[in-house]
Amino acid sequence: MTHLRTIPVILISGLLLSACSSKTEKVAATTQDPAASSEKAAIPVKVSTLAKTKIARTIDYTATIIPFEEVNVAPSTPGRIDKIYVEVGDKVNKGDDLFLMDRTQLYQLKLQLSSLAKELSRLDTLLKSGSAKQQQYDQMKTQYDVTKTNVDFMEQNTLLKAPFYGVVTGKYYEDGEMYSGSPTTTTGRAAVVTVMQVNPLKVNVSISEQFYPMIKRGLKASVTADVYDNKVFTGYVFRVSPTVNSATRAFIAEIELPNSNDLLKPGMFVRVSMNLGEVETFVVPAANVLVQEGTNIRYVFIEENSIARRVEVTIGKRFDDQLEIISETLKTGSNLITEGQSRLINGDKIEVVK
Repeated sequence: MTHLRTIPVILISGLLLSACSSKTEKVAATTQDPAASSEKAAIPVKVSTLAKTKIARTIDYTATIIPFEEVNVAPSTPGRIDKIYVEVGDKVNKGDDLFLMDRTQLYQLKLQLSSLAKELSRLDTLLKSGSAKQQQYDQMKTQYDVTKTNVDFMEQNTLLKAPFYGVVTGKYYEDGEMYSGSPTTTTGRAAVVTVMQVNPLKVNVSISEQFYPMIKRGLKASVTADVYDNKVFTGYVFRVSPTVNSATRAFIAEIELPNSNDLLKPGMFVRVSMNLGEVETFVVPAANVLVQEGTNIRYVFIEENSIARRVEVTIGKRFDDQLEIISETLKTGSNLITEGQSRLINGDKIEVVK
């Protein structure tokens, strides 16, 4: 009886194992069979044909006004300051006295020079009469010339003068103090006073390399400052950097900014606008341009042989809800995807619908 009970159990177990094995094989066959998996369906999109539009090319940048020239005036050697003739805010003309250093050494050199001049004159008389040798005269002449050079140098480096018309923006010592040559300015340089040229002023603008061929010397620039509402100042490009920064892909254009009314000051924040004339470019609805998440990369999709191709673009001018897009890949006649682009990835199969 025990054997008879065991036989049905064995039969049932065998049937269950056979059914599970058959089901697993069917699932595996379905997974491995390419024909069984459905191919990804083409994504419906709408396109428009790209065409260039004429626009007035105006570029806008922000910048900070800087002095046209800035000089940290200091003597060549440390010493005691006798007198400082200027204060911060004083306007100076070229050649005005700024400060006087101790001249004790200069007075000693002048006495020495006077003595050498007399000795040289005496030797000149003796040389003409044949009572002195040419070598003696030449040695004295050399000594005189060296001392004369030292006197001239000390004259210039004890009484320091303004190098140009400007304003005193820094004074770092008082009368009677010792100038040590240690850094005193915010730029880490040694100076007794700082003079800035504030008419004209200067604006350095960092411009994208794509505009390099259009930025020329003499190009007009309109400058506005937030502190003066509705007032436009006019400047002109006077120097263009001969190189492009490889890290930023930008170059520096220096703008000379007249300031005869003294309204503008170094350090002011300004906005600079330059009109580069009319150009032909691609202008598309802003909704057609996508942004890669977490970056500042902008891109569009174009249709090529029913395949979506991603093209990175640079954004130019904005016109209400329209954007100028710049890319060497885009060509006139390319099919820009205008609807359905947000669902696409590069290489997706697409179907153009009307």
